[in-house]
Amino acid sequence: MTWLVTGGAGYIGSHVARAFLAAGIEVVVIDDLSSGRAGFVPDGVTLEQGSLVDKAFVDDVFARWASSEHPLTGVVHLAGYKYAGVSVQRPLHTYTQNITATVNLLEAMHETGVPSIVFSSSAAVYGNTPAEFVTEETGTSPESPYGETKLIGEWLIADQAVATGLRHTALRYFNVVGSATPEVSDTSPHNLFPLVFRALQEGKTPKIFGDDYPTPDGTCVRDYVHVADVAAAHVAAARKLDAGIPLDAAYNLGSGSGVSVREIMTSMASVTGIPFTPDVLPARPGDPARIVASGERAARDVDWMPAHTLADMISSGWAAALAASHSPS
Repeated sequence: MTWLVTGGAGYIGSHVARAFLAAGIEVVVIDDLSSGRAGFVPDGVTLEQGSLVDKAFVDDVFARWASSEHPLTGVVHLAGYKYAGVSVQRPLHTYTQNITATVNLLEAMHETGVPSIVFSSSAAVYGNTPAEFVTEETGTSPESPYGETKLIGEWLIADQAVATGLRHTALRYFNVVGSATPEVSDTSPHNLFPLVFRALQEGKTPKIFGDDYPTPDGTCVRDYVHVADVAAAHVAAARKLDAGIPLDAAYNLGSGSGVSVREIMTSMASVTGIPFTPDVLPARPGDPARIVASGERAARDVDWMPAHTLADMISSGWAAALAASHSPS
């Protein structure tokens, strides 16, 4: 059993690759290293460096592994352009990286008989939903090219399944945080946790955008899940597909409970040992007051439940951020 992880040199992808290895499943990684890091790829894992947009490269990788001693039995597809806000300014780039790449991947899978795919989707497919508790039945209405490409990716895979019998599911992430190893940190310039960690390391004051929302403490409430739990969900889904067990088209990876931004800040100060009072800035347009996701369907079908606490998320993420700051790279 060998699974290909696209984007496997990224923050989430490298955690997924490590989780597969820990489960005794051989892993191959494709990554163009545009945002991933070769050093994030676990030891002993082959890194096929190149872009999924390059069809000749993708076809070559799949052809070589199809004739190897360990042919691919499935794909976890995480590679893509992931910055929702920036995607509004770069829609064509976003569609090329996320849709053209997925078409090339699906074609190569079909041509070489790879039967299963777990797709990395996103809460961005729901857009600025009025639903305070998001289930898989919540209406999809993406508000950025990034969110649109994730939804179209789900459609592409589902259509290919109708045409070819492809086994598939999509996992919709909400806020992925923390680290399972100090060797891998979240390097995003947009995510809350690395922004706060970076500010604390630089002696700056972290910021809260808006404190007059209709929530208990006035700040936005979000659903946070540890990256190790997200990685475990991919392994669980892959095992189900390998066993021929049908899964739904999409599952939310949610905790069912929310944490406010102010609660995050208070916990950050406690866990890091760096006291601070966050600066409060005006609310950003389009930020919903509360989004919390139900993980009940994933628990029912994939046997998945988040296992880490908020303190786990912060302490592990902080340890990885400190390790990264002392890394020669």
